[in-house]
Amino acid sequence: MIESIGNTAPGWIIDLMDALGAPGAGLAIAAENLFPPLPSEVILPLTGFAAGRGSMHLASALAWTTLGSMTGALALYGVGALLGRERTVAIASKLPLVKVSDIEKTERWFQRHGTKAVFFGRMIPLFRSLISIPAGIERMPIPVFLALTTLGSLIWNTIFVLAGYLLGERWEEVTGFVDVYSKAVLAAAALAVAAFVSVWVSRRGPGIRRRG
Repeated sequence: MIESIGNTAPGWIIDLMDALGAPGAGLAIAAENLFPPLPSEVILPLTGFAAGRGSMHLASALAWTTLGSMTGALALYGVGALLGRERTVAIASKLPLVKVSDIEKTERWFQRHGTKAVFFGRMIPLFRSLISIPAGIERMPIPVFLALTTLGSLIWNTIFVLAGYLLGERWEEVTGFVDVYSKAVLAAAALAVAAFVSVWVSRRGPGIRRRG
């Protein structure tokens, strides 16, 4: 049993893992992919903690959470592919805790980086779940999408499940790391965009002056 382990974990996550073990963790991660405001940084280390307590095998925890990531990602891919951009954005605008601006940022990132965005996006908090939507809208080949999603999700899940497994009763400390990591990633992304704009302007400048 993994109940009474802290105030950070929502009760329904604990109930799922108590009732189903590793498959419950997989279901929780699938739900996290479908509803991005849900806390993967809580679900994954909690899963590792549960594995450390003997509630599930560590290998099963990694396998089921990665399967859950793939399932949720494929569902969002299907939403983007079936509904298209306009209807997807219209539905998202009516959902609580989902920002259309986040979808638009993810879409621009996908358009700039293509298939690489799907792989690296699985390890960036803002883009982890939403990157599946533009991939579906653009009809990225499903085998490529699943391969990149599986690999990126496996890396992300392994890091946080193992962190919870090793930290034990202190698994909640992982959330502090995620806050720092998220800020660092977003700052790096902002610097990269600024550098891109700067280079683009510097290259356009001479051409504009010559035309003038």
